[in-house]
Amino acid sequence: MWKTALKPRWIAGFIFAIVISGVFVLLSQWQFGRSTQPEVPVNPASEQVQPLTNTLQPGEFFHGSVADQMVTAQGTYSPDKQVLVPGRLHDGKSGYWVVSAFAVNGAPTLTGAGASPQTWIPVARGWVAQPGDAAAPPSGVVELTGRLLPSEAPVAGKAPKPGEASAVSVAELINYWDVSSYPGFVSATAEVVGGQDLSASAVPGKLLPLNIGPQPPEQHINWLNLFYSIEWVVFAGFAFFIWWRLVKDDYHRDLEEALEDDDEAPAGGLHETPPLPHGPEQQQPDQHQQKVQP
Repeated sequence: MWKTALKPRWIAGFIFAIVISGVFVLLSQWQFGRSTQPEVPVNPASEQVQPLTNTLQPGEFFHGSVADQMVTAQGTYSPDKQVLVPGRLHDGKSGYWVVSAFAVNGAPTLTGAGASPQTWIPVARGWVAQPGDAAAPPSGVVELTGRLLPSEAPVAGKAPKPGEASAVSVAELINYWDVSSYPGFVSATAEVVGGQDLSASAVPGKLLPLNIGPQPPEQHINWLNLFYSIEWVVFAGFAFFIWWRLVKDDYHRDLEEALEDDDEAPAGGLHETPPLPHGPEQQQPDQHQQKVQP
């Protein structure tokens, strides 16, 4: 039986295919990384504290350019305008955000039906594990510092309990408090009264700070780079296919040559029988052979 073994050129071709496919895979990873670049990098200017009254105006649309901006404002809390937002996590535990209404000093006032004499903004002051842990906000004039965030959407089909809200939604909260409000809310990082910080981050207690950082930038998908990354993977597989096809053709070629050599070689140990004579020269039986009498 004809046998074959791995030829050096087959092994060399396989190693070459591995190298080529490895290069193609690296190119695919590079293209895939470029296809998911952040659309807008984090703006370091958002960490520089700006006056709230210069950053956002009440009654206007909340612009994405001011989201995550650190702001400061002076004003007062109203102890009777405070709600809890359930279902908020802190270190893996579910609890409540404490959200209080803050009257902003020097803020423009809105006009029209239902407008209040002062302009307010919701302030997420911290997190508590139980509703009874939420204390009243600081009294007096407060120097508020925090991160400005867009209003959340109210949770549809969910009726909140008394003293609770489904989300930090300005549209929902102004109906509870019957006030005019900014189109966003503040996550408090400092609440200074008389030179003393009374916020959750400064005073130990059951009210824990939220510590909300800047939101990650939106990811922008570059479909052309994504297509190129898939294309390089196809090329890597095609390199192995070409190697396999060359080895297959070489193997079949060697097999055909071996079969042709077997057909041309005589069978060992056998002698050809001379052909019998034909025609008139063929030997006839002896006509003079004596007949045997019965």
